[in-house]
Amino acid sequence: MLFAPTQDVSAHCDLPCGVYDPAQARLEAESVKAAITKAAASDDEVFKARALKVKEERSDLVKHHLWVLWTDYFKPPHFEAYPQLHQLFNDATKLAGAGGTKGSWDVAVADALLAKIDEIGSIFWETKKAAA
Repeated sequence: MLFAPTQDVSAHCDLPCGVYDPAQARLEAESVKAAITKAAASDDEVFKARALKVKEERSDLVKHHLWVLWTDYFKPPHFEAYPQLHQLFNDATKLAGAGGTKGSWDVAVADALLAKIDEIGSIFWETKKAAA
């Protein structure tokens, strides 16, 4: 074999761990909540339309950042150690979707999304400590 590996290596994630952080999803979710709150306090229809656009874009970004963590960072041993993890991600991405913050002006939905992200974040940081 011409290009056989000279050394076997393994990693629990696809890239160095420093690139993964649930804070990215949380920051976007905070923007979603702010758009909801500011739109509710405004009588300006143009501002509300801009807030809607921001809310929907940021909701999509929340889902994107969560999916990256779910599919790239977390591996089978994490899901074995934290059996609730798949459900947390499913719940969080749905809370950021059309049935959640993307399709709702309810600040309680944004708060629920932030709470799910915080739960995921707690598990994430536990796995980072275990890997250190």
